[in-house]
Amino acid sequence: MNSDIAKGNWKEMKGKIKQQWGKLTDDDVDQAEGNKDELAGKIQKQYGKSREEAKKEVDRFFS
Repeated sequence: MNSDIAKGNWKEMKGKIKQQWGKLTDDDVDQAEGNKDELAGKIQKQYGKSREEAKKEVDRFFS
């Protein structure tokens, strides 16, 4: 679901993402802009998680 999240849906999701991962800044979320791999990277950096763990969290969030 990397680039297939519509921009309108992404704007809705931004608030939910910030609720789930409060350490992420607005800039972090904006930079990810619908890209799950990018979002996982931001989560990995902010929370000190492994890449695999961050990707699993993002996958669960979007399922």
